[in-house]
Amino acid sequence: MFKSKKEQRIKECEYYYSTFLANWEKEKASIDQYNHQLDLDYEKQFKAWENEVLKWEAEKKEFLNQQDAFNAAIEQQKKKYLSKDPAAVCEYFDEVLNSSKYPESFPNNFEIEYNPDNKVLIVEYELPSQNEIPTIREVKYIAAKKELKEILIPDNQINKMYDEIIYKITLRTLHELFESDMGNAIDIISFNGWVNSINKATGKEENNCILSIQAKKGEFVNIDLSNVDPKTCFKNLKGVASSKLRTLTPVQPILQISREDKRFVDSYEVKDKIDNSTNLAAMDWEDFEHLIRELFEREFKVNGGDVKVTQASRDGGVDAIAFDPDPIRGGKIVIQAKRYTNTVGVSAVRDLFGTVLNEGATKGILVTTSDYGSDSYNFAQGKPLTLLNGSNLLHLLEKHGTHAKIDLREAKRILKETSE
Repeated sequence: MFKSKKEQRIKECEYYYSTFLANWEKEKASIDQYNHQLDLDYEKQFKAWENEVLKWEAEKKEFLNQQDAFNAAIEQQKKKYLSKDPAAVCEYFDEVLNSSKYPESFPNNFEIEYNPDNKVLIVEYELPSQNEIPTIREVKYIAAKKELKEILIPDNQINKMYDEIIYKITLRTLHELFESDMGNAIDIISFNGWVNSINKATGKEENNCILSIQAKKGEFVNIDLSNVDPKTCFKNLKGVASSKLRTLTPVQPILQISREDKRFVDSYEVKDKIDNSTNLAAMDWEDFEHLIRELFEREFKVNGGDVKVTQASRDGGVDAIAFDPDPIRGGKIVIQAKRYTNTVGVSAVRDLFGTVLNEGATKGILVTTSDYGSDSYNFAQGKPLTLLNGSNLLHLLEKHGTHAKIDLREAKRILKETSE
């Protein structure tokens, strides 16, 4: 009816409309931005998930490959064990004994040797000494004195306990070995029990074999160990031991592991082929190792020493072992020969030191036709290692009447032509 009011009303409606539209568009833009961020986050998380899946698939594949390789190795080892391969049989029974659980204070040291011809397994086993047997029966709290009092096990009971423990360990070990022999690899086990202890009369450490037994599988598996007296069972199996094991009285092992190092091979003479024109850095690597053996044999022969060369392997292992009888500076000496034309790296010196420790040697000698870097000399300092370079080698050879030369440049050229 009134035009002015109509226009005013229209303006108000247009204002409210534009305001609400602006707010809606603003809210819509915010929601769109939020949804876009959600999409981005989803894409990012999805991509990360895909990467994790790919990583998992790769790890799964690697695991299955390792599992297949491990199982293949086990199958191969099983075949060797079933075919009575000595190394495989020893490795198998080594694993059996390592799986046997004893108190942490007990030693877990042993050596195994197998003879496939007569199916005899020899076990050299370190037994616990009496010092490793618990001596406390109980601990009481004295309230009046506010102190703890230890109640000790009587000596006669400890002595009896020790003998029983040793016999039980012996029978248990025989049982574990026979029981696990699924491939029927052994007919007889020869078990020697050794104890490391201090001789109270001399104060020196001694390692004595205190019992020895040779058990036949057919006889042993028929014994019900749950009902036997350990000592009586041991004696019935013709085991050898003193009447009181705690005295650590040595007995002669019935059968022992051969201590001959199977790595030793027949040596041959090289020095007669060498003269002033011989370039040591270019000679055959196996001849070089035998030359080093000859050289140190002459060096140690003065004191009645012996040097043996090991199987040629070109792997940087033990090339020769010297046995020096000198009571002060003697012992087992590991010798490695490096016919090199380049500087010997410190890794070779580290390897030598590791070999000395593994071999239980008193010293290691590294001989090369080239030289060593400062890091090699620094590493050897203060350790039972001797590094002989090319000059030292020539001097030592001349000392024993052998003359030769070392020409690294010529050797590199000759070795390169040979390899081509």
